[in-house]
Amino acid sequence: MSGPSRPNSKLGSTTSAERPREGERLQKVLARAGIGSRRASEELIAAGRVVVDGTTAVLGQRVDTQHARITLDGVPVVVASDVVHWLLNKPVGAVTTASDPQRRATVMDLVPTTPRVFPVGRLDRDTEGLIVMTNDGDLAQLLAHPSHGVEKEYLAEVEGVPTPAEVRTLREGVDLDDGRTSPASVRIVQQRGDSSALSITIHEGRKRQVRRMCDAVGHPVVRLVRVRIGPVVDRQLPPGKWRPLTPAEVRGLYASALSTQNDASKAPG
Repeated sequence: MSGPSRPNSKLGSTTSAERPREGERLQKVLARAGIGSRRASEELIAAGRVVVDGTTAVLGQRVDTQHARITLDGVPVVVASDVVHWLLNKPVGAVTTASDPQRRATVMDLVPTTPRVFPVGRLDRDTEGLIVMTNDGDLAQLLAHPSHGVEKEYLAEVEGVPTPAEVRTLREGVDLDDGRTSPASVRIVQQRGDSSALSITIHEGRKRQVRRMCDAVGHPVVRLVRVRIGPVVDRQLPPGKWRPLTPAEVRGLYASALSTQNDASKAPG
């Protein structure tokens, strides 16, 4: 008769595949995480596309959802019940910080107090738009780290109408006091009187970068709104409101960050 089970440890620990009576069935976990139906999840497992704790998963496998690291096609699948991902449309006036010594309104005032989340990246006080709020440290690190270069799209209302040469400068790189900016996607989407609206997509995270870029070519920003983070867009979310990200959106953010990381690692020295 076998003795009582031993707690997990790094030495001599068994994999989740070797503990068939512990945890939940993997296909059920994947289905709940929005990957697909249980049948579809079983097909993904059978095809060898699912990995648990570094080992290709097998049909019938059970997993501990609080500790197992699960990937599908190399992209993490978040299954822990206490991990949340929220999308907030930050209004003008709110600061992107957990607390403010000047007692100004912060993004933390706009989302539930539990579970405790934190903003990923920053938007300055006068900038509006989308920001991810989460307690998922892995995703936060991927999205915030400059080397991963996740695209962020802004709609900038600026003074005047940039010339073709000025638009080209914004696209190719602007010399700022902390160096030249990386290439960006820039186009004029609207012109009205003495102002215009630009769509500007960058993958850097410098402080007040879009405002400084526009200042550098002589067209100061009047209003700035972040409208996209990687694949995530929401034109209907009102300022000051939040909603949960869908499993597909979370997976899309992970995939976007990991794909740019992989592209960078393949670039010639």
